Amino acid sequence: MNASLLRLSAAATVALLLAACGNKEAPPAPPPAAATAPAAPAVETDAEKVLNVYNWSDYIDPGVVPEFEKETGIKVNYDVFDSNEVLETKLLAGRTGYDIVVPSASFLERQIKAGVFQKLDKAKLPNLKNMDEAIAQRVAAAHDPGNEHAVNYFWGTSGVGYNEAKITERMASAPVDSFAMFYDPSVVSKFKDCGVTVLDAPSEVVGTVLLYLGKDPNSEKPEDLKAAEDVLMKIRPYIRYVNSSKYIEDLANGEVCLSLGWVGDVFQARDRANAAGKDVMIKYRIPKEGAMMFFDMLAIPVDAPHPINAHLFINYLMRPEVAAKNSDSVHYANSNKASYDLISKDVREDPAVYPTPDVMPKLQPDLAESPQFTRLLTRTWTRFKTGK
Repeated sequence: MNASLLRLSAAATVALLLAACGNKEAPPAPPPAAATAPAAPAVETDAEKVLNVYNWSDYIDPGVVPEFEKETGIKVNYDVFDSNEVLETKLLAGRTGYDIVVPSASFLERQIKAGVFQKLDKAKLPNLKNMDEAIAQRVAAAHDPGNEHAVNYFWGTSGVGYNEAKITERMASAPVDSFAMFYDPSVVSKFKDCGVTVLDAPSEVVGTVLLYLGKDPNSEKPEDLKAAEDVLMKIRPYIRYVNSSKYIEDLANGEVCLSLGWVGDVFQARDRANAAGKDVMIKYRIPKEGAMMFFDMLAIPVDAPHPINAHLFINYLMRPEVAAKNSDSVHYANSNKASYDLISKDVREDPAVYPTPDVMPKLQPDLAESPQFTRLLTRTWTRFKTGK
């Protein structure tokens, strides 16, 4: 091949290569340098990233605390109690080491007067905007003027929790819609063998007896307390135990059949029975006589070692999605209005959890008692618990 042909061949080869390259997609241009995102503002915490919480047993979704810890880096030490009296004893003694406690509003009311709690720094609680004003006003009017010391966590009622099969087996027409299930000896005696329990909550239980008797549930008249004690002593032989937490598991596994209990606890028992595959139908009824209504409150002790972290956790609990998750888990009504549409239909539309407008007027708040009445009540309760 002569030199000219070689040059032509080389030129043709180059042309073909160039053409081929032209048919390929150009390599993607490197992405523009990303603008440096502004750093998220650091969350203000206490110097020690620790939070000590004292709450009721079985009263929070199991995932909430770990998720808060992951988001904030704050280590949560979480303890539980099962009666307001246990919590109050610790608070009045002082130096509990707790940053958040959850008293019922009637106890909160008198603890505020004793100087137990610090006022909330509402600037650190922007999620207060999510709360239901009607509930907040009700708490403010009865217990905490201006809602200065606490935020409502859950609210609910105490009523009739029962194992449907065991009850109907012993009394086909059992008055499950009435406190007669507990306070009429001719009724409650029929269930002694399958197990009857009562909450260890003196003020609230005595209030339910007074409702049953048609009296003011918050009466401090000595004669009304005596009437309630007479009822309690007559039914004591039929009560297996007085406790505010054990009955959840015992209802679930069929160890007891009738409990004067809190609405969410009874439904937790139902769910545990279902999860365990037990053939147990647990139900809850608000009695026709009415019911005691409680508000459990998030509050910060005056000597809390980590008050900034406490505000962070309270604000976290007021996120709509967190409040909804908690209500779905423990079956108690929350007062976070922004969460209502996020709560599962089974909980939000259950009239036992969120009572209907015609039932709400029958729900009576459990108000704080005077120190003089508390002493009388304590003696009555001791006699009832011991049966002497």
